[in-house]
Amino acid sequence: MQLSHVDPVRSAVFDDPSLVSCAGLVPALALARRAGLTELADRYLSVAGGAGVAAGAKVASVVAGMVVGVDSIADLDLLRHGGMSRLFAEVRAPSTLGTFLRAFRFGHVRQLDAVGARFLAGLARHAPLIATCEPVAYLDVDDTVRATFGYAKQGAGYGYTGVKGLNALLATVSTASSAPVIVATRLRTGSANSARGAARLVADAIKTTRSCGVNGQLVLRADSAYYGRDVIAAARRHKTCFSITARKDRAVIAAIVSIPEHGWTPIHYPRAVFDEQLGQWVSDAEVAEVPFTAFASRPAAQRVTARLIVRRVRDANPDHVARNAQGELFPVWRHHAVFTDSPLPMLAAEADHRRHAIIEQVIADLKAGPLAHLPSGNFMANSAWLVLAAIAFNLTRTAGALASIFHAKATTATIRAQLINVAARITRSARRSCLRLPTAWPWAAAWQQLFTAAIGPPATA
Repeated sequence: MQLSHVDPVRSAVFDDPSLVSCAGLVPALALARRAGLTELADRYLSVAGGAGVAAGAKVASVVAGMVVGVDSIADLDLLRHGGMSRLFAEVRAPSTLGTFLRAFRFGHVRQLDAVGARFLAGLARHAPLIATCEPVAYLDVDDTVRATFGYAKQGAGYGYTGVKGLNALLATVSTASSAPVIVATRLRTGSANSARGAARLVADAIKTTRSCGVNGQLVLRADSAYYGRDVIAAARRHKTCFSITARKDRAVIAAIVSIPEHGWTPIHYPRAVFDEQLGQWVSDAEVAEVPFTAFASRPAAQRVTARLIVRRVRDANPDHVARNAQGELFPVWRHHAVFTDSPLPMLAAEADHRRHAIIEQVIADLKAGPLAHLPSGNFMANSAWLVLAAIAFNLTRTAGALASIFHAKATTATIRAQLINVAARITRSARRSCLRLPTAWPWAAAWQQLFTAAIGPPATA
């Protein structure tokens, strides 16, 4: 591909007041209006002073900017170009939105959490966002450290990754046929333990998931950082099963040792699994299970009895294998234990637990978008930014679900490039406005389906 020599471009002028670069915001914000984003923010947010005036319009402005890919407060000025004022009303300036975010306190962030939960429930009523007909839904919990630089970020510190930053805790819900959406978030200081506040977040996430119409069995999945009585108790209080990687303490090791050799079932992965510790792909393993009581040192009422499902793989690390002239003296195994009360059979429960990694894609999507960095030095402003990023993620996911089967599971970057950031010209005829989009756009059918679902069929002259 190269520049045309037939009619070469010799000049460029920014002077067209009818062009917009993100026509996909029209159906996206129509979905937000149907789900009541502005009304919810006006009702539940009580930010003090002038910053709290028209809170709904300010929340919608930040969310709209995040949907088109903005990752800083200053870049929200992208919403004020060309014919955007003809398409959208009450677009706020970046300086106004920055003042609004910095006015947040802890209680206001919790109010914004309530807005996000109710907004997600509203989206679920208007789009096939979560497959509520599925018998099992999965609630995944994980955290990530968003790196920060300089000395101006409140709460920044060194956590378990050794990276200076702030810690974001997320909970997503998904099913076998629907992509994950974010049901709860928390921003913690960089030095926070992964499990800090996880029990409360799990309880909130379960309530939000139920409000979205998920009435079947719910399974909480998490890694070993959340292997604690508080998290499991929160799941059980809300009638949710759990599947959590168990830390290999003395009790877990004793349970693994007690498994007889004939109790292991060989399995072969249809797709190889990459083992980070070995740095290689593993395609064969053996699985066994044994009854196990966790937290046995606690009072009887706080102990939890369930299943311990153990997967073992051959350790191919040459430093861990003893050899002589005749070959290997004895097999060396690496064990991975999962503590669960899942009603599924052993092999199915173990395979389901490994799909917990789906939440990593959500984290990657956020880091490729609104969480490319945390834009403010104020901790509560960044906390509000994280909640708004989750709202924008869910809105983008809803737009994809309405557009096509492919976009229902596409990444947010793909949805943004193919459906949201589409250039268009605004024309007017017979007292009606019309968007003129590029001819031969490869995803025109999906865009038109989204537009029809959000706004209605195109008007005829």
